[in-house]
Amino acid sequence: MPRRSAPGVAATSPRKTLSREAWLAAALRVLEKRGISAVKIDALARQFKVTRGSFYFHFAGLKDMQEGLLEIWRSRNTLPFEQLAARTDLAAVALFDAVVHVWVDEDPFSPLLDLAIRDWSRTARRLAEEVAAMDELRISLLMRSFREMGYGADESLVRARITYFHQIGYYALSFKESAADRQRYQPLYGTVLLGPLVVS
Repeated sequence: MPRRSAPGVAATSPRKTLSREAWLAAALRVLEKRGISAVKIDALARQFKVTRGSFYFHFAGLKDMQEGLLEIWRSRNTLPFEQLAARTDLAAVALFDAVVHVWVDEDPFSPLLDLAIRDWSRTARRLAEEVAAMDELRISLLMRSFREMGYGADESLVRARITYFHQIGYYALSFKESAADRQRYQPLYGTVLLGPLVVS
């Protein structure tokens, strides 16, 4: 049954409560749109129309929230590639396609989050090292696929870099195209990126 107020006492509205996930979701939107410098406790509290106490109920401080944001990035944008690296049932073109579809499907991968983390890493040494390791992992997967297609070590590296830099360029330029155009061009991109050993 609903709680009743004591006689002569005005009923009060229930206190607004927010989950840790709600705070992180709001912080994530800010991070993706305006960068890590804009993720501030007071600004988020004003957005939710709550006091700072609501924040500290879930977080030890701003660093704690920042680590929560990094965990989201790791689960969405790094874990899928780590999982592919552990698979032994994919080789050559199948591995290439699996890597590319992590980016193209954007589920759970987030391009905006990837760019925001990369920008953040320019002022955070440890994060810069983690981002560099992430880049190395992604390129190594592409290299592995090209090696298994029959390319030599150097050409596999160059083809992997071209593929990766092409994808990063899409995000960095905020390039937009219709879903129909993306589907129409995708086989052509594959023809160019995979090269004569595969498409001949």
